[in-house]
Amino acid sequence: MHAIQSPTNHAPWTVPVPAQRSAAPAEGFAVVDVETTGLGRSDRVISAGVYQLDAEGEVTDQWYTLVNPQRDPGPVWIHGLTSAVLKDAPTFPEIAGELAERLRGRVMVAHNALFDWNMISREYSRAGLRAPVDQRLCTMVLSRDLRLPLPNGKLASLAAYFGVQQRQAHNALDDARVLAEAFRPSLHLARQGGVPLPLQACVAVTDLGEEEPQTPGRSSWSGSSYRAAKKRPPCPYPNPGRWQDGKPLMQGMRVAITGDTATDREVLEDRAVEAGLHIATSVSRLTSLLVTNEPGSWSGKARKARDLGTPVVGEDAFLQLLREVAPHPGA
Repeated sequence: MHAIQSPTNHAPWTVPVPAQRSAAPAEGFAVVDVETTGLGRSDRVISAGVYQLDAEGEVTDQWYTLVNPQRDPGPVWIHGLTSAVLKDAPTFPEIAGELAERLRGRVMVAHNALFDWNMISREYSRAGLRAPVDQRLCTMVLSRDLRLPLPNGKLASLAAYFGVQQRQAHNALDDARVLAEAFRPSLHLARQGGVPLPLQACVAVTDLGEEEPQTPGRSSWSGSSYRAAKKRPPCPYPNPGRWQDGKPLMQGMRVAITGDTATDREVLEDRAVEAGLHIATSVSRLTSLLVTNEPGSWSGKARKARDLGTPVVGEDAFLQLLREVAPHPGA
């Protein structure tokens, strides 16, 4: 354990020192914030702010744009961007190249990075492109790994902890600035304590959610990120227990899935059911395996899996396991 001196007015705390540290990317970081028409898969980006940082966390450039979503702008009372303001803004395909130049070769940093990545990735997919980002870093996860004594996971709490002043909350450029200023001391604390950066691979999102029904006159801001769970017949096999690394899946195993996947969620679940697996809607001591591309996320399923020691694999590994599911011994 190493003691790390926290910022002014906070006592030192300790963090575990892992065997290895993650290296900084050669091109540095791209701190990103996007404002959107809502939280659903069919929602659109309406503004984007990017602060480019070098490998030491120092700002080298900043960029901001409005984006015409070609639809209702959603919760104007939150982001302040009306249809009139966005009417003459460029569409996402028109700014995709410029945004790509600011992301390429860098680790994308965001607060709740999975959300920002998913929104950006879907916009690129709609344009027939792929966002040039291989890795992302979530400052919510980094704050947790550093054991910062924050009251909650909000950007405002992280900013207040490091003495960063927010000038215009829910403005993409100002939120990106605030995060960049809070990320720099977080980066230094991680390096000082030997805490690895929680880098996550970016899986391109292909499920664009365009089939989601929309209530007339309302945006999907308050809607769920996913469609309602599909009702399925009971699994005919009893649960044989937890999956073990290096062994095949077995019919009857209870599999839970959380977070976004490159494969359509319903298709992924259908393939699992066809192989004789049970799709669980939650994680418990009976869960055999959790499938997620974001094992360090703060989702309820991921947190419960960490608490219970439930085995976790990524989507690609799960697809490989589905190729050879062992028959249940009682079948």
